[in-house]
Amino acid sequence: MLRHRLITVLTINDGVLYRTKQFHPDYRYTLSFVDTWSVDEIVLLDVTRPGTGDRAHFEAVIDDMARRCFVPLACGGRIRSTDDVRRRRRIGADKVTLNTGAVEHPQLVSEASALFGAQCVVVSVDARRLGPGRYEVYTRCGSEPTGMEPAEWAARAQALGAGEILITAIEKDGSLEGYDNDLNRLVAEAVTVPVLVCGGAGSWRHFAEGLRLGGASAVCTTNIYHFTETSIKSAKRYLQAEGFPMRMS
Repeated sequence: MLRHRLITVLTINDGVLYRTKQFHPDYRYTLSFVDTWSVDEIVLLDVTRPGTGDRAHFEAVIDDMARRCFVPLACGGRIRSTDDVRRRRRIGADKVTLNTGAVEHPQLVSEASALFGAQCVVVSVDARRLGPGRYEVYTRCGSEPTGMEPAEWAARAQALGAGEILITAIEKDGSLEGYDNDLNRLVAEAVTVPVLVCGGAGSWRHFAEGLRLGGASAVCTTNIYHFTETSIKSAKRYLQAEGFPMRMS
């Protein structure tokens, strides 16, 4: 039986854990606050703006998290080559997420997939709503329009070798108002690989809606309220009761 996943996304700005709102660092926390026992996976995203910060700070976070978590760890941000992928994996990442690097150098998806396996390559798609049923892919922390449509880009990314797609609605990030399930459904119907949805979750009900209405395989939370063992287990019990098989141990 296919089990759905509950994933914690941690956004790191120059080595420091922040909650973000529309991709801008908002509230600051310490990584020691994070309880990693109950989530199914952790995604670390480096949101340090280009030209600022030190890459080594994020790598130190990866190394620390890899040493103390016992679930798959995906890492993204500033990956532009297979050497970058190899370095992240050597530090401790099980997977990498490719966003701007994948858009600017699509062959990177194919190269990384061929070298490390499709299961290690997650293409992250950040999308901004243009109007009813209309969206555009953005890169560089949600600041650069690409002219590409999210579902089409997701399908191409899968064809290039991506093993998963992570879709984030820019306007929903940090809102706690629920996912953009119109966007999520468009992407989920365009691909056959697992789709992870992110941006806007503020309640257990939002998780269920992401799975049921958005067609997601996994739901992600960046809301610090969810980062405790008790609350994650509560969320999983809620989803199990709603009919979604979950890993409960």
